Amino acid sequence: MNELNIIATNSTPMIRTDGASGTLQLAGDSYPEHAFEFFAPLLAWVKQHLAQTDAPLRLELALLYLNTSSVRILMDILDQAEEAFQAGRDVSLTWRYDSDNERVAELAEEFREDCSFPFTIEACETR
Repeated sequence: MNELNIIATNSTPMIRTDGASGTLQLAGDSYPEHAFEFFAPLLAWVKQHLAQTDAPLRLELALLYLNTSSVRILMDILDQAEEAFQAGRDVSLTWRYDSDNERVAELAEEFREDCSFPFTIEACETR
């Protein structure tokens, strides 16, 4: 399985994967012009990881802003994670957000309502 190590830009998040530990990290702003093309390798990685390994899936998010297309992609990833969790897979998510950004905290809460796997939301100080 190919690991991802995509450096963040002004409009795209950092993406880093580690198949051995099952860790997927996303951090930064997410409003790519062509979201589905940008996230295609990530969606493929999640699908392949869940299909070809027994490793857990550990989602670690530190997203500052997401546009509508990025929200849809994240929903797809969380749907796959939820399906895997319901099938007995070890899945968890930690979403860290800037304590001054309540909008992201509210978004994380909305996502958490649709997930039955362990989903932690943590405020972080950025000053």
